[in-house]
Amino acid sequence: MSKNKKNENSIRLLDHEYDGIREYDQHLPNWWLFTLYGAIVFSVANWFFYFQTNPFDTDVTRLHAEMKVLQNAQTAASLKMLNDEVLWKQSRNPDFVEAGRATFTTTCVPCHGAQLLGGIGPNLTDKVWIHGGRPTQMFNTIVKGAYAPTGEPTAMQAWGPILGSRKIAELVAFILSHHDTIEIQPAETSVPAQ
Repeated sequence: MSKNKKNENSIRLLDHEYDGIREYDQHLPNWWLFTLYGAIVFSVANWFFYFQTNPFDTDVTRLHAEMKVLQNAQTAASLKMLNDEVLWKQSRNPDFVEAGRATFTTTCVPCHGAQLLGGIGPNLTDKVWIHGGRPTQMFNTIVKGAYAPTGEPTAMQAWGPILGSRKIAELVAFILSHHDTIEIQPAETSVPAQ
């Protein structure tokens, strides 16, 4: 009982009063202050570690990486059995055509011209195809290069090792996007994946 009286005497009331309520002037317990200051230090350290040093990939980065893996797997599966029908379908896909346009601009324009009307190389918008007009024949021509009937290479080099199957399929899709399927009848020929 003497302990309670001692605590009551050591507790001091503040001078202000509001609606008949007076406030005690007491210090917060040390465990509470330690928790508060620890949480502040932890939040600053956590913010610095995760948002300033970026030690881990963000959710968005991981999502894009997973989507790219899935798209590559899907493309690889479609390139395994690449035939005329698949190439015609790709030529109606704006994403493939746009990717093919980019590759054509950087690789093929010097010989075939920006409008595909030819120059050093032949015209790619007409119905005359020197090395075959089916999509798989175009694909093979780009992969292996163009050769004269005597077997000597002409001006077109083999782009297969440089571009790879996907970019060549996109190139074929871009070229075919300038044609109708009625102009060049597709045949059921398959191209082996490179």
